Amino acid sequence: MKMILLRNLALLLFGMLSIACSQENEEYIRIDENLEVVRPDNFPELAYDLSKNPVTKNGFELGKKLFYDGKLSANGFISCGFCHEQRFAFTHHGHQFSHGIDDLEGTRNAPAIQNMAFQKQFTWDGATSHLDLFPIIPITNEVEMGETMTGVLGKLQGDVEYQRLFASAFDNAEVNTENFLKALSQFMVMMISANSKYDKYVRNEPGGDFSEEEKTGLALFESKCASCHKTDLFTDDSFRNNGLPPYPGINDIGRAEVSGSAADNYKFKVPSLRNVAVTAPYMHDGRFGSLQSVLNFYNSGVQDSETLDPILKQNGKLGVTLSPEEQEALIAFLNTLTDEAYLNDKRFAEY
Repeated sequence: MKMILLRNLALLLFGMLSIACSQENEEYIRIDENLEVVRPDNFPELAYDLSKNPVTKNGFELGKKLFYDGKLSANGFISCGFCHEQRFAFTHHGHQFSHGIDDLEGTRNAPAIQNMAFQKQFTWDGATSHLDLFPIIPITNEVEMGETMTGVLGKLQGDVEYQRLFASAFDNAEVNTENFLKALSQFMVMMISANSKYDKYVRNEPGGDFSEEEKTGLALFESKCASCHKTDLFTDDSFRNNGLPPYPGINDIGRAEVSGSAADNYKFKVPSLRNVAVTAPYMHDGRFGSLQSVLNFYNSGVQDSETLDPILKQNGKLGVTLSPEEQEALIAFLNTLTDEAYLNDKRFAEY
């Protein structure tokens, strides 16, 4: 009788475990097979050419593993995910300047990774105009990941698991630069943030009811901010001088470092404002710790220069004039751009 009871108990436990594993596996499959890159109704057309690098389950999973792997850095510790944390829209929250290998510090704040498939320019100074080439910049930067592409590929080529993963993701099965960069892009083009309260509001979906203050903030945004933060991507993908004086001890000339033109001095890429409430600190050098500080700057801190954007110099006034009440309403609107679904999407989470 005792043996029968023990056997029945074991069968019961095994059945419960099997059900749990089955449910977990179903969730895993549901998450990871949903890999179609769908343009949200309120978004512009994709900029990334998916026909040259279609997203596959194996390619996406490989890209995700690479994104979170310290092997991409010289010391084997700094991964892409180290400076791009999901719960903060893949920024380095709380760090003015991102910290890289050996705790070295750069001179710029890590930008958010979101809606990359819709953008044409990458990094604060537009050092590349193709998403596939974007990872090369932090990997080879001496204070970020401090590696070489040759060094990264050598480590991956000597890894049996990566040999298998590349073979499952690409027809030629090669662990090479092209496939490495394509896998990372397959991961990043899926990182679409388009389910905020604002999105639900403009698409007339449940959960998109705006308060009167949020509606006032939206109207203010459209009249005072949308010239640069265009479309529902909230960036026009351009480079502008917003009147921010050079950071003390760091004369970062921005876009001019890439173009070589003095006309681009102190111009930086207009950042997307999606998830802006969780991506502090702000500006290319992370000098402002709150949205209130940013608005205070635009209200009274903009400095004139030869390359200052004309939008910020009208009718003999610099910046964007906002009353305290208008600032509160504008911040209320900016808070509606937070996309909790994106910040908690399991597809993009580290294993």
